[in-house]
Amino acid sequence: MTERQGLAARLAKERNVLILAHYYQTMDIQEIAHVVGDSFTMAKKAAAAREDVLLVCGVRFMAETAKLLAPDKTVLLPVPDAGCPMADMIEAEDVLRMREQYPGAAVVCYVNSSAAVKAVSDICCTSSSAVRMVRSLEQDEIIFVPDRNLGAYVASQTPEKRIHLYDGYCPIHHIAAERDALAAREAHPDAALLVHPECRPEVVRLADGVGSTEYILNTVEAAPEGAEFIIGTEEGVVRRLERTAPGRRCYLLRAGFTCVNMKKTTLEDVCRALETLAPRVELDAGTADQARVCLEHMVAVQP
Repeated sequence: MTERQGLAARLAKERNVLILAHYYQTMDIQEIAHVVGDSFTMAKKAAAAREDVLLVCGVRFMAETAKLLAPDKTVLLPVPDAGCPMADMIEAEDVLRMREQYPGAAVVCYVNSSAAVKAVSDICCTSSSAVRMVRSLEQDEIIFVPDRNLGAYVASQTPEKRIHLYDGYCPIHHIAAERDALAAREAHPDAALLVHPECRPEVVRLADGVGSTEYILNTVEAAPEGAEFIIGTEEGVVRRLERTAPGRRCYLLRAGFTCVNMKKTTLEDVCRALETLAPRVELDAGTADQARVCLEHMVAVQP
């Protein structure tokens, strides 16, 4: 442990802070976090936390989610401008327009969205729970926002539903094209292709396995030594697998699978936030109350 990591650990203990980090964070951040996981794991741990303060090493929607599920806690986001480009592609007014266009349809909102968008949606989902959430609804007609690629994957798994997609996407996952998947398979013919459902449909169709970050990690870690995988998600997952599954060979689907916003948080930022207990995430009370219902529905359906 470095001196800076030791300082972060000491300050967190002294100030009763739970540090939550996403898998896409740099490894020095993951090493000092009490919880490392995907969006849903972070949300569950935030909701159950006993600590007074939650420090979120991720992007803004993750910190907002923690505040929604733990409203009495102080929630810190060390780098306030660490945003999610997909979440920024949609606003509450866009959801309301789709509701007018498809009256009677239920709105399923991907967790990668703002509190304001969640406030005008019916139920939230993560990449690991999206299919389950859609199937849990009585309505046959669904509005899925904001990720059109995840929505297309859900539609392929729920043919009994009529799904209307918003035109949003993750710029990182969306850059992978069919030619990239074919080239990776040619370069590594013995490797299984595992992709995140935020990838384009033509990439998803070529995959041997499709699922959340947690799914990809678990699949590789459970494989026998010597197994090979092409990883179709943010490069931080490959970095983590180099430590947790050293006997497996993992290749990134293509270059450029790096979320700049997820890499904005540094150990210096974490230590500063622990020292000052700022910057804090605050939400409008009315918006928060409505958005919380959307999230609580998700937590109730997904164990």
